[in-house]
Amino acid sequence: MRLKKIKGADEAVEASKYVVHEEDKQFGKWHELFGNQNPIHIEIGMGKGRFLMDLAKQNPQVNYIGIERYSSVLYRALQKMEEEPLTNLFFICMDASTIHQVFAPREVARIYLNFSDPWPKDRHAKRRLTSVEYLKRYHIILTPEGLVEFKTDNEALFDFTLESVAAAGWKLSGCTRDLHHDLQMNQGNVMTEYEERFSTKGNPIYKLIAYR
Repeated sequence: MRLKKIKGADEAVEASKYVVHEEDKQFGKWHELFGNQNPIHIEIGMGKGRFLMDLAKQNPQVNYIGIERYSSVLYRALQKMEEEPLTNLFFICMDASTIHQVFAPREVARIYLNFSDPWPKDRHAKRRLTSVEYLKRYHIILTPEGLVEFKTDNEALFDFTLESVAAAGWKLSGCTRDLHHDLQMNQGNVMTEYEERFSTKGNPIYKLIAYR
């Protein structure tokens, strides 16, 4: 993925009080950071943060952590946080492949994956955030009743995800190929920036909820 480099983004991310840095290890201690025992929900590939910020506002009884690998993208979320700070939300700038080294076993209650990079070439399949390899990592950090919620506009990636869920021995508690016309699955849906853009064009949104 090619992204336009924003001048000063790296420095802003490094200096932000809303970002948990590598040297501030929280493995097994995330509840201490928030100062409570509320459940922890994370979004991997959070982009500019709209989805997670909306959730954090609506659910003050939940702790949220947004993960984004690109500092130029995370910088946009930090700008929003400066305007409207939220005490139940922090960010991490990292690659999700080491997610099981950042969160302890059974520390996370829910994982959100929204409009993830499809990595269309077959040789890159293991990099997809819904691959069997990633589901194994999620299995480690999720609570026994933990969930993975996945949304995309990419039908091929959705089909791949369904295959991954089955291959990993996971199950589905919800699945739709047209979220915005599915009354049950769309109830309480919080849209991302991509979702709003794609649905405006008439593109169907695919969603599934998986558990072990």
